[in-house]
Amino acid sequence: MKRRVIAMFALVFALAFGSLATAQAADPLPSWNDGEAKQSIIAFVTRVTKEGSSEFVSPAERIATFDNDGTLWAEQPLYFQLLFALDRVKRLAPQHPEWKDKEPFASLLEGDVQAALAGGDRAILEIVMATHAGMTTAEFEQVVKEWLATAKHPTTKRPFTEMVYQPMLEVLAYLRANGFKTFIASGGGIEFMRPWTERVYGIPPEQVIGSSIKTKLEVNDGKPVLVRLPELNFLDDKEGKPVAINQHIGRRPIAAFGNSDGDLQMLQWTTAGEGPRFALYVRHTDAEREWAYDRESSIGRFDKGLDEARAKGWTVVDMKQDWKVIYPPEKK
Repeated sequence: MKRRVIAMFALVFALAFGSLATAQAADPLPSWNDGEAKQSIIAFVTRVTKEGSSEFVSPAERIATFDNDGTLWAEQPLYFQLLFALDRVKRLAPQHPEWKDKEPFASLLEGDVQAALAGGDRAILEIVMATHAGMTTAEFEQVVKEWLATAKHPTTKRPFTEMVYQPMLEVLAYLRANGFKTFIASGGGIEFMRPWTERVYGIPPEQVIGSSIKTKLEVNDGKPVLVRLPELNFLDDKEGKPVAINQHIGRRPIAAFGNSDGDLQMLQWTTAGEGPRFALYVRHTDAEREWAYDRESSIGRFDKGLDEARAKGWTVVDMKQDWKVIYPPEKK
């Protein structure tokens, strides 16, 4: 009897420790090919989470910021929020007969997107203000949700929320499993992203930082509401990213992830802090499974950032070489 009890305990311990060993040995980034990029992520997380190490970072300081467009989801052939705005122009056109003779709206209604965007940032700002303002924040949230529920990417025909990068979803989960708090710091609209980031990325609304338009408090039918105004409040891009991160978070990140020159200042500011730091750029090199672009692209230009990443030894992900899959539906 005594031998059987001992044998049973031995079996229980073997199973328990065997399961633990299996869990510890499990690959935290299964959609990544083994290489320098993957190993640099794991090595950094291991360094800052090992208690007793000189590079140990307390959980409160484990802040990681991620750009969104081109870093967490695709951004070609146009930024997805801009595609949303273009669809809104068509839907709102019956309420604005003057748009037929006014640029950039006239070209959009004729199907000539290139001509409409020839006006550059000024034209884009006019389109965004005309399609994103004049409603309450709650109404805008509902409009975004309805669009995402039905809209499809013009090239892949996938829902936009399936155009996210599976390898980066794994990085987000891996960091959170190791005590990190993950934030988005994007040039995209903060209220365009907040309705869906928790469902798609596991990042709640309060951990989303982005560009914004002005709002004001009004009372409608005895109820206070926030109304969106056709005026830019803050542009969360380039030099604006560190400013916004400091205002929203109050801590300097120890890790930052981007894909373009618009993220350079965020990575510079992050790595300028004391202690262990990590910076990663996603480089779009896969013309077959995604898109290949960098220095000459009008969307997600990666020129100055690429030079600085090489000079400072930051991690640069080669999508074609480093990622086994791109989007979640490809994962077997």
